[in-house]
Order: sequence, then structure tokens, then C-alpha cells
Amino acid sequence: MKFADPLLSGRLLRRYKRFLSDIELQDGAEVTAHCPNPGSMMGLAEPGMAVWLSPSRNPARKLAFTWELVDAGPSLVGINTGWANAVVAEAWQDGRIAELAGYRDLRREVRYGKNSRVDLLLEGPGREACYVEIKSVTLRRDGEEAASPRAEFPDAVTARGAKHLGELAQVVEDGGRAVMFYLVQRGDCGRVAIASDIDPVYARAFAEARQRGVEVFCYDCSVGPEAIELRQPLPLDD
Repeated sequence: MKFADPLLSGRLLRRYKRFLSDIELQDGAEVTAHCPNPGSMMGLAEPGMAVWLSPSRNPARKLAFTWELVDAGPSLVGINTGWANAVVAEAWQDGRIAELAGYRDLRREVRYGKNSRVDLLLEGPGREACYVEIKSVTLRRDGEEAASPRAEFPDAVTARGAKHLGELAQVVEDGGRAVMFYLVQRGDCGRVAIASDIDPVYARAFAEARQRGVEVFCYDCSVGPEAIELRQPLPLDD
């Protein structure tokens, strides 16, 4: 997934009201940018961190910039959760997700469950439909010296995420295929884990969904100011 326009670099002054951030650009100008991440962004929103913004092409938009990346030390991190679906869909179309090969058609935001929309629906002749929910993963709590760095999800309590797991499990019981896809938008982690201490309800829902037949895949990304691209599969801690 390539950014449509060159990103602008700057320094984070503060993140507030969840979806707002004040940024000092390289030329010294201060701007307010949209923060497209509803999570806690633990470890990624400290004042002074280097960040990158995308400019809006819509002159009527209230905020002219969107916060896209942050420098977390060993890796740049993509904080825009809205790109996760695009990254996975693009990789699927390029045939780079072996676990999801063999389908002909992809549709997005298809209604299913109880007032939900699945991120991707894969379909093909002679195959059961495959419902794919995608979660953007940015949290890493171990230090740079960790032998096997670990990405974790979620970084905040997510009742919506637990609901999706239950709906995926129901898809399987109704005869379909269901996949929970964790996209790690950073390149410095070697495995993925569920942060049960942050949201024990989600952790229980995750364990139950796996027992009921929901498949789980984890991939990391190559993240840079030009593009965010799917890179390689990561193991999941049991």
C-alpha cells in the first residue's frame, strides 16, 4: 500500500481527545492532525517522538493532515488502523498470503452477524465463503534487548473485538470459514500474543473462538514513509 503523496515529517507535541494530535513540522510550523487510531497507542504517543503525516487532498476537510507513522526506535510503526484492510487486500490480490489462496473474488465490508460488517469476504466456485476480520497490531511492551520481541493485541479494552470473535465462531458453526487476521504494522517483532492482562474478556473470547474453529493468522509489515507492505508470517503465542 503506497501513500498517495509524500509524507511530511515532524515531532509529536501531544495526542488528545483520542483522535487529535498536535505536531511540529520540520519548518517549525505547528499543525493539528487527525489521529486515526482508537486504541491507547501505548508507547507510541510520547511527546517528542518523530512522526510522519499525510496531507489531505480535500481542501474542505477540517484537518489538513493525518498522522500515519511514528518512529518507535527499532522500527517505524503504522498507527493508521484504516490501512490494515487495504494492506491485507492488496497482498491477497498479489497472491502473497498462502493461507488465503484459492479464492476468486474479494468483497469488503459485507454485512454479517448482528449488525456487523466483515472486513473481507473471499469467495470462489466450489468453496465455502471465507470471512476475514483484520486487526491492526501496534503494541510492543518488551525492551529493545528482548531475544524474541513480541507484538500484542489489544492495547486497550475492545468489546467490539470480542463481539467479532463470537460472530466469526458462529460463521464456522454455520458451515463457513472464518479467519482472524492480526496485521502487525511494524517490523521489529518476532511473534504475536494476546494481551490478556489488558483485556481478559477479549482473551477469553479469543480462546473460545479458536476452540470453535476460527483460524488465526499473523503477519508483520515493512513500514516506511513511502509504503506499508505485508512482509512475513509470525507465530502466535499459545
